Amino acid sequence: MHKFAFVFPGQGSQSRGMMGGFSNFPVVHDTFIEASDILKQNLWQLAAEGTDADLNATINTQPLMLTAGVAVYRAWLSLQAPKPLMLAGHSLGEYSALVASGALRFADALPLVRYRAECMQQAVPEGVGGIAAILGLEDDQVRAVCKEAAQHEVLEAVNFNSPGQVVIAGNRAAVERGMALAKSKGAKRAVMLPMSVPSHCSLLRGAAEKLRLYLQNVSIQSPVIPVIHNADVKSYVDPAAIKDALVRQLYSPVRWVETIQHFGQLGLTHNVECAPGRVLAGLNKRIDTNQQVLALNDGASLQTVLAALT
Repeated sequence: MHKFAFVFPGQGSQSRGMMGGFSNFPVVHDTFIEASDILKQNLWQLAAEGTDADLNATINTQPLMLTAGVAVYRAWLSLQAPKPLMLAGHSLGEYSALVASGALRFADALPLVRYRAECMQQAVPEGVGGIAAILGLEDDQVRAVCKEAAQHEVLEAVNFNSPGQVVIAGNRAAVERGMALAKSKGAKRAVMLPMSVPSHCSLLRGAAEKLRLYLQNVSIQSPVIPVIHNADVKSYVDPAAIKDALVRQLYSPVRWVETIQHFGQLGLTHNVECAPGRVLAGLNKRIDTNQQVLALNDGASLQTVLAALT
């Protein structure tokens, strides 16, 4: 038996028709029905037919990607497949990981992530913030670019996604200055991302405080499977510490490179992306070449990955 981790993607992995490859798994449909009933919104229809504008609206994306991740995890378990030794999720994906870990009930996670999305959207009005990917610079070069281009506005490195791929976020004008400066310093590309909120930067501190208050009334248990948190690359048993990690995550960088490296240091041989798409699989390949990277992006891949791991 191989030692493996499951990782759950966040915003940016959504696409129209993304659940079509799982139509043979009743548990996937059941999970979407459960989520739709709780949120009073037809998430299956959103996944199947949503416009780009609908799919990319933070308030839709977060419940949708949570549901997708949990549905695919349940499909995996329906095959009597072994559970992963560790879990992590990229940004919003951390909530899917916590549901899979047994720390957070799915029925509680759905309104929680919708509230999180509302807080994020309200914290930074449309058009005020920006978020962009910088390709081809070292992490420290990107940090220096942010410092220089900020000019008394917010501009921070917010996702350390893979070597040479760092996301920056903050005030939109500062992000645009940062993109231009990064290119002048040798970045291969600087691309504005289609997200309506500059996640994981200090513009989200107000949203984080609202989330902290909301979490006081959310029941969290000690996880059965350890979850590595984005904010500090640590796992926690204490529910209060888990809640604190979720609050800090909103305004702290996603330390994804260190997360995947941590799996390797612990002797894990495989990591598996659990949800449609291959965004994390693409990043993980570039982070640690000693770990084999797999993805559960449709029904057929569930069988292939199961055969590879057992």
